[in-house]
Amino acid sequence: MKWTEISVQTSNEAVEAVSNILETAGSKGVKIEDAEDFKKLRAGKFGEILDLADIPHVESGAAVTGYYPDSVDVEKLIPKIKQQVEGLTKFNLNPAPAKVLRKPLEETEWQTAWKKYYHPVRITRYLTVVPDWETYQKTADEEKVLKLDPGMAFGTGTHPTTRLCLQALEMYIRGGEELIDVGTGSGVLSIAASKMGVANIKAFDLDQVAVDSALENLKLNPDVKNIEIKPNNLLEGIQAQADIIVANILAEIIEPLVPQAKACLKPGGIFITSGIIKEKLPLILADLKKADFEIEEILQMKDWRAVVAKKSTELTSTKN
Repeated sequence: MKWTEISVQTSNEAVEAVSNILETAGSKGVKIEDAEDFKKLRAGKFGEILDLADIPHVESGAAVTGYYPDSVDVEKLIPKIKQQVEGLTKFNLNPAPAKVLRKPLEETEWQTAWKKYYHPVRITRYLTVVPDWETYQKTADEEKVLKLDPGMAFGTGTHPTTRLCLQALEMYIRGGEELIDVGTGSGVLSIAASKMGVANIKAFDLDQVAVDSALENLKLNPDVKNIEIKPNNLLEGIQAQADIIVANILAEIIEPLVPQAKACLKPGGIFITSGIIKEKLPLILADLKKADFEIEEILQMKDWRAVVAKKSTELTSTKN
């Protein structure tokens, strides 16, 4: 089978959104080259030694690449992708230069070309994300190792929004909690939460492809047995009560999620949400406060923000 590689030249802040556009358009995997991430790629105890000069990379901004089988009409697809990428300005994201390029690929190139970009990465104090084909030895007893297949897209834990969520989870998980993961994508947050000690996890995503991706990544971590992954639109129709809800989604989707999260959280429960570009932070904070959430803290990385909020315990106090 022949494939077509469609690459979008964009900015660091638009990487997550552009990745979603390519995946929604039918990409069978997404490769991300980010100039900021590449600057951090060095020899170290958590990955192999690399000769940076030998690795192709972007000098500035970012390039997001999707892969499409020959059954896809790329001639019609490319203008649609370009229109959607340029339309990200409506969400206060700068996608420039928003250039869309194409390149034919053979099956063998598609299967292996992107693997050299992925290596074990320490994401938080205790969590290391490892590509499923890599052999990795823990450096400390308390280290948690999470296996993922980066070729399935939906995030590998390295994007700032995912890192912020993982850091917040590590800070707030005490062990034995009930957790809901909204917009699970690759399942990285759910799998990490399980390894951190959460008792039971429900993970939801509107996209069946994302659900399948999360299920496959779950198989790569056979020690994790407590995650239920299903398709669902945010928390519509969900009656469960959780100690923690985590959502790594864009601010525009967080807005309708806030009242749903309040209904599904136990009194005093924690709502962790990321995917918030800094310009949107005041809007999200206002929505949370309107729903009587108490803002515990705000985490930041590059232009992205994550908010940790606590559901008020006032109603419980009134009953007592």
